[in-house]
Amino acid sequence: MIETPSLVDQYCHGVLRTELGLGTFEAQLARTEGPPAPGTTLFDTQTGFAVRRWCPPLLGLEPHCTPAHYLARRRELGPLEAGRRLLRGSGITTYLVDTGLPGDDLTGPAEMAADARADAHETVRLELLAEQVADTSGTVESFLANLAEAVHTAAAHAVAFTSVAGVRHGLALAPEPPGPGEVRGAAGRWLAARRVGDELADPVLLRHLLWSAVASGLPLQLHAGLGEPGLRIDRTDPVLLTGFVRATAGLGTDLVLLHGYPYHRHAAHLAGVFPHVYVDSGAALVRTGARAATVLAEILELAPFGKILFSSGARGLPELHVVGARLFRDALGRVLGSWVAEGAWSLADAQRVAGMVAAENARRVYGLK
Repeated sequence: MIETPSLVDQYCHGVLRTELGLGTFEAQLARTEGPPAPGTTLFDTQTGFAVRRWCPPLLGLEPHCTPAHYLARRRELGPLEAGRRLLRGSGITTYLVDTGLPGDDLTGPAEMAADARADAHETVRLELLAEQVADTSGTVESFLANLAEAVHTAAAHAVAFTSVAGVRHGLALAPEPPGPGEVRGAAGRWLAARRVGDELADPVLLRHLLWSAVASGLPLQLHAGLGEPGLRIDRTDPVLLTGFVRATAGLGTDLVLLHGYPYHRHAAHLAGVFPHVYVDSGAALVRTGARAATVLAEILELAPFGKILFSSGARGLPELHVVGARLFRDALGRVLGSWVAEGAWSLADAQRVAGMVAAENARRVYGLK
């Protein structure tokens, strides 16, 4: 039996405070950009089946109950009580919460900590930070000065920065930091054409943000593969980051490749080649459900065990935190347990590696107690 008594969820979002109907719940469940096809349900996915397997017992129901029965029980308890039961039943002891999703009524780190009876810390999304600064800066000079100050202030309280440059533009960005004139020119063009609320997608400014984060010394999380609505999957292969990874080697900033799937082996390879690169094992498991053990084994093929971190990647639904944690524990137990049974690993080594991936690696990378 491989035990992981402590889990550090090194990348997630808060949960919705509002009551959810079937359509809203399904949209959050599958993270799609549209409704299910007529006559179908998004519960008929690997993630949907995993929710029906792991979550009903935490609300007093039998595993695999129907979606209608589950959602009725959820409404009976109310979003606050249901969320608390689910989060406290996940087994996650520390959450690193990306607060960079404007528009959703999501709980922040303090509420997550209280609801889950766990620790929680903030990760700051660079693109949202720049957009917020742009909303209140009238000139290029004030924007760049205020942005530098905002990054500095955020670095004082956050445990990491995170970037969705791969979603906004793609990961094939020029690896070197842009020059001051290049940054001023890009900022001027963006601010002149921008309306309040517009998203940042300019490649020069995205590079400027990445290098500002690198200069802070905090770990930098980079979204790769699937994981965010609206992306072009061909632009998010982590191999496209190789130039940037090389350029940042030796600068004291760790890079964490989030999500990765279906390029998780590429992310694992980079973690094996570069000392400052780490690979996320979590969100891919939520997406693949009953096949999670296969995906985790493929990450373990290439990445050093001290370079793999757990996350749920959950957003909106506390059910996704539960599913992320349960699928991870189940997959890790299956993979490492089979290697112990075959005699390839000792039980002591399997238990040690399980503790590293579940929590210890994240505590080291992010400086957590």
